[in-house]
Amino acid sequence: MLPVSDIERNFERFVKGLEKRGIENAEKSLKAILTKDKLRRVLRGELDEVLHESNILSKEIGSLFQQGKRAEAEEAKCKTSSLKEKSKELNGELSHIQNELNDILFNLPNIPHESVPVGSTKEENKIVKVFDETIPQLKGDKKPHWELIEEYDIIDFELGNKVTGAGFPFYKGKGARLVRGMINYFLDEAVSAGYDEIQPPIVINEASGYGTGQLPDKEGQMYYLEADGIYMIPTAEVPITNMYRDKIIPADRLPLKNAGHTPCFRREAGSWGAHVRGLNRLHQFDKVEIVQIVDPEKSYQVLDEMVSHVEALIKSLGLPYRILQLCAGDLGFTSALTYDFEVYSIAQERWLEVSSVSNFETYQSNRLKLRIRGKEGKKRLAHTLNGSALALPRVMAALLENNQAEGSIKMPKVLHPYLGFSKIIK
Repeated sequence: MLPVSDIERNFERFVKGLEKRGIENAEKSLKAILTKDKLRRVLRGELDEVLHESNILSKEIGSLFQQGKRAEAEEAKCKTSSLKEKSKELNGELSHIQNELNDILFNLPNIPHESVPVGSTKEENKIVKVFDETIPQLKGDKKPHWELIEEYDIIDFELGNKVTGAGFPFYKGKGARLVRGMINYFLDEAVSAGYDEIQPPIVINEASGYGTGQLPDKEGQMYYLEADGIYMIPTAEVPITNMYRDKIIPADRLPLKNAGHTPCFRREAGSWGAHVRGLNRLHQFDKVEIVQIVDPEKSYQVLDEMVSHVEALIKSLGLPYRILQLCAGDLGFTSALTYDFEVYSIAQERWLEVSSVSNFETYQSNRLKLRIRGKEGKKRLAHTLNGSALALPRVMAALLENNQAEGSIKMPKVLHPYLGFSKIIK
């Protein structure tokens, strides 16, 4: 969430940042934050004074009894009781004002980086790079992947619908091996780039959801297990980043680099139409995620490095791709700057998003209470970043569609050692 101290120091910057996102009454909301925070500090000061006085009196009572000053001791006891009631009252007021403050802060998004383009829809995203040299020179009509998977018997959507429901497919034979091979390849590449591999839980508690900003923003998109009060993860970013919640990291340990594979679960409420067919939009899918905790002064250099890592993965698969910088209106709730990667589907004749790489600056770390301690002992909030490296379904869709030939589908050379085969044959 937005740091109150930063809002106070750079009020106009935060107003303009929220207005750039299209937030109405941004100035009013930020002024309410500062007013409530001022009251919170006043109440905190009053409470500290009361507690301090109460502690002094508690120590004096025993001494007064020992000195035989019973009347004075009893009077001190009465005053202590009164102070305890006062502290209880102040605690209640403090809790109430803190909850009101949090309600505003938790519902305000991060402000965009100054380089983020103005815009309100995905059509206004800025195309940073297009790489199309690897588009195969294919002739004739190309089949979409939902026809190919039936023809080659590698994924079964009907069986998934029978056993679970729509959006939960079964991967079979070489389809299953392709999923496993891509996961292993993406993980190996992350480890080679210096990331420590993590196998996190696929469920999180409410505190973790709030820590990385999925709550309250994406509550309706996550699967919730009410009996246990836990959520199925929408991405490995959530449990991996929450490893560092309430931590103070020595500056000389940075950067912290983690990568992990998990299944991801998303309700995708409100999604419909031709663009959600087949592998284009699922309720359960596999993804390899990379996460970094870094020094704020180096976070945008790190962002560029993470973008390069994802670009190298896609390029190695021989897929045509493009990189977009998201405009303010399409930016994720917690992000300060995001680059999206899209691969081109020849059969569908459209771009498919396969990765987002984002810098959250201090937005997540403020929620997480994740701080850096420098050599001089001074503490400050870390910057957090994450990226998909990669999400499998649409990568798989593009590989199948773009590499189809007569009676077979060729596989990229980098995957051959992971698959044990070079092509899928009918």
